[in-house]
Amino acid sequence: MSPNRRDVLRGLGLAALATPLAACATASRTAAPAPTATAAATSAANPLGVQAAGPLEVVIFSGGNGDRYAVDLHEAAYSKAYPKAKIKHVATQKVGTQLRPRFIAGDVPDVINNSGPEALDLQALVQEGHLADLTPLFEAPSLAFPDKKVKDTLVGGVYENSLIDGVPRVLQYTVAHRALWYNAKLFEAKGWQVPKTWAEFNALGEEAKKAGIALFAYPGQVGPFYQLWNLVYSAAKIGGNKVIIDIDNLADGAWTAEPVRQAVAAWAQIQKDFGDKAYFGLDHTQTQIKHLQDKVLFYPCGSWLENEMAKDRPDSFEYAIAPVPSIGAADAMPYEAIFVGVSEAFFVGAKGKNPQGGLEYLRLMLSREGARGYTELTKNLTVVNGVVDGLQLTSAVNSAAKAQEAAGRNTITDARFETWYKELFDYAQTQTNSVMAGRSTAEQFCANMQKKADELKNDSAITKQTRSV
Repeated sequence: MSPNRRDVLRGLGLAALATPLAACATASRTAAPAPTATAAATSAANPLGVQAAGPLEVVIFSGGNGDRYAVDLHEAAYSKAYPKAKIKHVATQKVGTQLRPRFIAGDVPDVINNSGPEALDLQALVQEGHLADLTPLFEAPSLAFPDKKVKDTLVGGVYENSLIDGVPRVLQYTVAHRALWYNAKLFEAKGWQVPKTWAEFNALGEEAKKAGIALFAYPGQVGPFYQLWNLVYSAAKIGGNKVIIDIDNLADGAWTAEPVRQAVAAWAQIQKDFGDKAYFGLDHTQTQIKHLQDKVLFYPCGSWLENEMAKDRPDSFEYAIAPVPSIGAADAMPYEAIFVGVSEAFFVGAKGKNPQGGLEYLRLMLSREGARGYTELTKNLTVVNGVVDGLQLTSAVNSAAKAQEAAGRNTITDARFETWYKELFDYAQTQTNSVMAGRSTAEQFCANMQKKADELKNDSAITKQTRSV
């Protein structure tokens, strides 16, 4: 039976995200200038000092969630609050390609949705003073709950994940679940059980092969980070979240640790025995179409998947989520352990023309109407607690809620090297494709990753970040 609305809200809004995920700097850096350009006087009605007629430019990554939510909800709300303000909307799937030249030229947008395969390197932008301090936003009165500050209305982990060098600079807007997605209707029709162990995973692979279905695939052309997440999350299940924390901290031997080697070797074996190398040449959409056609049994992705494929999903397909199977009986975390975190990054350009307007735009995103409407349009829950009462939630959201409830406190932490050290993250994607394609071994993958991590660690020009939980 599907969980009721309150079960879903309790599961998605509280338990697993309650543990703080703090980050702090080990070295100082020049702070981004506070957003004071052309600020208006602050007041109870205008706590952020927005100039009523100041133009606003918003750049949205038009990926799985599209950009309609920005135009129809958040920008519309801004226009209603500031009718004299002209809004420029920019939608792109190539955030880095489109915006890097503009940052260099000093032509900086006010709000940037930094997402997708070409996400900007936040550490580099901080070093150049481009990310506004979001403290005024987090301390401002909430539009959803006026008796509370914005930061007190959000699920656990949002503020902690906003910190770079101890300063809040990035708003993660959605609650994310990343694991293996499958067609619940196909499993029911075939009488198959979701595998909990690696032996069961392999056995199901043999059954799927007889039916002409690949057990597993990921998009090697655009989206190898989906499988990189799998490798890291499996390593965490084997050795505990300390495996990821050590990787993030650039700890000696973090990548050559036995849990990492075991995880990489296990997934490389799955690809060798049950995969199809043709998928290395496909992008995410092409691979996801194959998934919807029941040519792929399990697909690694995040909870934006259902909305991204809504127009293509046949009635015969019902999205459901499953944790990655346990690799060994001695794994530190149980099978039920799953990644639950916050994602979909937004930041305000500190050197934009209207940083105050950018902060106010984010506050409107976190309003009841902004957050609830986003969930209605994208089928993704936002980080704002208590705003989706009465909404009809989809099968994918309900499945994720049940998976999170089963995990309880056994949640896999986020890998922050993805944003802390983007060069390492990008390199890891090429190494992932190499080992999964059989061009390198698990041992070589680990050695190459450790060498790259050590290079960054020894580069004094790169500010280091650390975390303890």
